Amino acid sequence: MRLLIISDVHGNKEALDAVMAVPHDEVICLGDLVDYGPSPGECIDVLTEQKITTIMGNHDSAVAFRMDCGCGYAYKHLSQSTREYTWNVLNDEQIEFLRKLPQSFERTQKGKKLYFTHGSPLSFHDYIKPDTPEATIQEYIKEVEADFIFIGHSHLPFIRKIGDVTLVNPGSVGQPRDGDTRASCAIFNTDTLEAEIVRVEYDMEDVFGKIRANMPNTDELILILKRGY
Repeated sequence: MRLLIISDVHGNKEALDAVMAVPHDEVICLGDLVDYGPSPGECIDVLTEQKITTIMGNHDSAVAFRMDCGCGYAYKHLSQSTREYTWNVLNDEQIEFLRKLPQSFERTQKGKKLYFTHGSPLSFHDYIKPDTPEATIQEYIKEVEADFIFIGHSHLPFIRKIGDVTLVNPGSVGQPRDGDTRASCAIFNTDTLEAEIVRVEYDMEDVFGKIRANMPNTDELILILKRGY
């Protein structure tokens, strides 16, 4: 079975549609459906209509509970400035969907334990990046018994072995920040227990048009998408 792992959609419906076209049998979303992008409601609707298992991200929590997002300094002002827009375009059902999201999800495949969360097993605010020291990661994951841990949050895709645990970050669907402007996701083959990062082109001009028509900080939001960070 091909498990499509997506994360950090951030209101980018065009990018979400593109990754959903990658051949798969099931989808799991690691959170952050909202903020930064022009179509958060439409993205939520895709996940609810298709009954996709979804984890709560820090931005989902910030929108649902009107809390601080705990974002990195470089992008926090954009999260704050676009949140008012996000609140205005989401309906009560969509907000309620965000409120009810779990912070982790587990399953077993071929005798291997899979653990899914947004930031780290300790908190959706924790950043695990490709260059995070191994000792730091060991502290983040020491309470979890798993063979594979799937995380998002950093917007940086990677597959990394830490001791007996394989960490998979699919990168960001809607706001890649590794210098590659294509939408990012991962495929996990539950038969071979192998993961791969997949990049997908999407119509960025449509997203730019929606940002210009509706959102604050227009130039900065578009520049991030154009340069991929």
